[in-house]
Amino acid sequence: RGEALRLMRRLPSYARDEGGAVLVEFALVLPMLLILFATTIESARMFWAYQATIAGVRDATRFVARAADADLCETGGDLSGWQETVFDIVANSADGSTLFPDSMSVTAVTPALVCTTADLRQARTPVATVTADLQVTFPFSSLFTLAGVTLPTVATQVSDSVSIFGS
Repeated sequence: RGEALRLMRRLPSYARDEGGAVLVEFALVLPMLLILFATTIESARMFWAYQATIAGVRDATRFVARAADADLCETGGDLSGWQETVFDIVANSADGSTLFPDSMSVTAVTPALVCTTADLRQARTPVATVTADLQVTFPFSSLFTLAGVTLPTVATQVSDSVSIFGS
């Protein structure tokens, strides 16, 4: 009975003690901070992948414009033989390794030829268009489920066109 009485006298001092309050507040705020951090990282990675894809498509289109024959419209040619080359330019780095992480991938790169009559110097001008499909899956999506959000896979398309003037 003496032990219980002594414990009852200390109870008000435990109620006034705020030593663990900071830890409880941190535990409440930590999931929100993790979601904010993951959102920032994912946004930066998506922006980088999109910009890298734009640069790759631009480089591939310029390469085709310089390397393809300028008389494709007259000879009835096409750009189907450039499929592997333009995919390599867009999706791979200079040493041949994959440019994007596993969660981001270039699923297809398609070169196309259109013959236009807008140029007055030639009867028909060949125009090369390179289109790339980019697919992004979120590697940190499990953190977003803490907030009750399910992230879908994002797919986008990037294309660029340039007149072919040959080598």
